[in-house]
Amino acid sequence: MPRISRRQFLNSSCLVAGSYISSTQAALQISPPKPTAESHLVLFKYADIQLGTSKLRDQFKYQHNLFMGISDDKLLKPFRSRVGQAAPGEDMGGWYDDSRDFHIDPNDWSTANWHGYIPGHSFGQYISGLARSYAITNDVNTAKKVDDLIKKYIPTISKKFFENYYLPAYTYDKLAIGLIDAFQYAGVVEAKDALAKLTEAVLPFLPEKSLTREERRQRPYTQEAEIWDEPYTLPENLFIAWQLGMGEHYKELALRYMQNDALFDPLANGISPLKGKHAYSHVNALNSAIQAYYATGEQKYFLAAKNGFDFIVRQSYATGGWGPNEELLAADDTETLFNSLSETHRSFETPCGTYGHFKIARSLLQITKDSSYGDSMERVLYNTILGAKPTLPDGSTFYYADYNHSATKFYRGEQWPCCSGTFIQLTADYGISTYLQEANSLFVNLYVPSHVEMRIANQTVLIEQQTNYPLENTSQLIINTKKPLAFGIKLRIPGWAGNTTQVLVNGQKIKTPVKAGSFFEISKTWKQNDRIEIIFDMALRLEPLNTAHPEMVALLIGPVVLFPVNAPYHEYTSEQLLGAQKQNSSDWTVKTNGKEVIFKPFTAIGAETYRLYNKLQRSQDTKTT
Repeated sequence: MPRISRRQFLNSSCLVAGSYISSTQAALQISPPKPTAESHLVLFKYADIQLGTSKLRDQFKYQHNLFMGISDDKLLKPFRSRVGQAAPGEDMGGWYDDSRDFHIDPNDWSTANWHGYIPGHSFGQYISGLARSYAITNDVNTAKKVDDLIKKYIPTISKKFFENYYLPAYTYDKLAIGLIDAFQYAGVVEAKDALAKLTEAVLPFLPEKSLTREERRQRPYTQEAEIWDEPYTLPENLFIAWQLGMGEHYKELALRYMQNDALFDPLANGISPLKGKHAYSHVNALNSAIQAYYATGEQKYFLAAKNGFDFIVRQSYATGGWGPNEELLAADDTETLFNSLSETHRSFETPCGTYGHFKIARSLLQITKDSSYGDSMERVLYNTILGAKPTLPDGSTFYYADYNHSATKFYRGEQWPCCSGTFIQLTADYGISTYLQEANSLFVNLYVPSHVEMRIANQTVLIEQQTNYPLENTSQLIINTKKPLAFGIKLRIPGWAGNTTQVLVNGQKIKTPVKAGSFFEISKTWKQNDRIEIIFDMALRLEPLNTAHPEMVALLIGPVVLFPVNAPYHEYTSEQLLGAQKQNSSDWTVKTNGKEVIFKPFTAIGAETYRLYNKLQRSQDTKTT
């Protein structure tokens, strides 16, 4: 039988403000789980941060409106159908439907039919995204949507749903986060009992521990699909349920499904077991290690998360994306990424991958205060998800970013695949990824148009960020405070920032040297309309694919990769690439042999063909930076 990855298997605007009162209790505003150590950075509440005009806000509003527009009956149909209840409304389509059409032949994947593969699989993620959206917007209709969906879902919770269901752990994990977020962000108190009822219903269909796929294959099974469940992702959300007081038994379950022997113990010891593993789900599993670290205090879980993330970064493209060749992680080799540039158009599972990447990088930033995690987040942000095509109402989803030598942007062939659920969650999390807090200091992690309300010494200060970064090399922070207030502001200085990067306060340059790859601190007593400006030394640079292929380079400006579009294959000199000229806010031109090639960031690419890496002429192989 040929070796195959899970996804190869899976494939072979204004918002109304107000407050909604549940029929049983007013909506709660519970903060995200806090780190166990006081020295760790703390996340703001969702409502404390609002995005300004930007692609980030556009994506958030689009995803929010998309799922607000889907009828409850449509979303609930597979749950009602599978337990024998009346199921009015239209089918969603694709993976989401309760259908017997699903069929695979491991010997001939071209005959696969994926309709009805995982009925209702992303319902919980849709609720999670809507609940987070309510926490941001305080929109009365969003609160009502979440409340109604939970109360209509509860009567469908039954063991019958999971009978002959291919991926019970996979879908339970997503349902769990929906119920957890409805409880903590939308105040749907019924979600607590619903999670208990759901857990009781699914447990008979889960293994006694977090089996690896190799272990699962040694047990009896009737369908290849049964092998691809993901119990190793369960602990993250189970730990969160326990932290929120939803039940002591969730901690016990979380510890039961920690994949220590096969995953976390080797990672903690600096050994990577990731080769050949499914990319997104194992990166997502690193978030379980973080939650286990918070819950138990065991250092091995922090080391597993940190080392695991380091392994992922080392096998990433210049965009920050990872997991090519049908989403398989590689060994620490030099050929996997190189070969993928000509062998696949499925280079990075974008919404899911970015969601998992943001979660683990944000957590590691909280614990370590290492600015490199913010660098990693912004690289993935600008070169992958912000360039994604919008999810269509029929469920057509932008699934893969393509880094092939002849690449295009395309929708996945099936409707409502798994990434249709992570996209709305990710966009709701843009704000809490932008700023973090430590005692009386604000950490500015992302440079995006936004404002944050921070409470210090029983006072509230509003800090507004105005920027067109990264299309421009500056950002400004404006302080709004009723009376003078002393606190610190720490600006992330990216590792690529040049020596002439400078910070000004009220127009006066700060003389303290600005160090790339760190947080730059300004502590003073701030007054109304004080202004901070950061000006980045943002020069063009080349990044080679790896040490074995220095001839393959990506052209970057700041965190942004520039892709040649609609261009035939060509070898460049480093001088030609580094001599690129900016034509407008997004387009650059590179002159070569009397011709001009247009380069664009991923966010500006539409229907054009493009490529990520460019080959240097042989004499130029060692001249990259």
